Amino acid sequence: MQPPFQSEYRPPKVPTVDAVAARERAQRLSTRSIKTEAKVQGLKMLVGMLDLTTLEGADTPGKVRSLCQKARTPDSDHDSPSVGAVCVYPPMVPVARKQLRGTDIAIASVASYFPSGQAAIDERVEEVERVREAGADEIDVVMNRNAFLSGRYGQVHDEISALAEASGEAHLKVILETGELETYDAVRLASQIAIDAGADFIKTSTGKITPAATMPVTLVMLEAIRDHYLDTGEAIGMKPAGGIRKAKRALRYLVMVKETLGDAWLTPDRFRIGASSLLNDLLLQLEKERTGRYHSKRYLSLG
Repeated sequence: MQPPFQSEYRPPKVPTVDAVAARERAQRLSTRSIKTEAKVQGLKMLVGMLDLTTLEGADTPGKVRSLCQKARTPDSDHDSPSVGAVCVYPPMVPVARKQLRGTDIAIASVASYFPSGQAAIDERVEEVERVREAGADEIDVVMNRNAFLSGRYGQVHDEISALAEASGEAHLKVILETGELETYDAVRLASQIAIDAGADFIKTSTGKITPAATMPVTLVMLEAIRDHYLDTGEAIGMKPAGGIRKAKRALRYLVMVKETLGDAWLTPDRFRIGASSLLNDLLLQLEKERTGRYHSKRYLSLG
């Protein structure tokens, strides 16, 4: 039996989400045409917004060093920007830090017993502290879905607050794992609780379950960020993650951010995409816009 959890936090009343309207608006935004010049700008922008990620049990220092090199110079023959961050498991943070020294690329790490989050809060806090001390600039943590789905919203808030405090100066990205939240109303409430608790970013997914990021869910989260900004003036970042592998789909997310939050969010400080394979397709599409033909994939690294 779950012991009682005392909290002074009371969850806010958030707007009920019209599920049909959310899906229809996301669909409309996904059909927007993008002219060639704007497309090139968007593709380059997306490269700079990538959290280039490797979160596999077979990760090695060599694989992380290779990923970091690709993060620094995604396309050495042209003017593509470096990526926004490299995201790795905690033991690989020192490797990434050494490899990315002297660059503006952030080192991100998952923590808080990713991806399940099923550990006592003191253990999760301790892991966040270790990752911060190892040199992570950004820390991606998972929300306690067990507590959320059981209606223990005060516990969810207080745990995220403790993780935010443990992260110190590092930016905290809170993963809602929206595929487990079942409804848009739950996504909206979880977004607001995470924001109230001190999240610098809210993030859709771990990428370890299906469904991961979807456009309607991301729209609901963007609207929570918009309303919070209008109420408080505080800007929160957004990170869809999981299953975004093609440039065409990533551009649709960028359009949705612009239409919902405006140009001020079209920056890596406020919008990221978590991906491992998207970068190569962005580079292929940029090559197509430059030359009129697709570059052979064999010229792109697999890292």
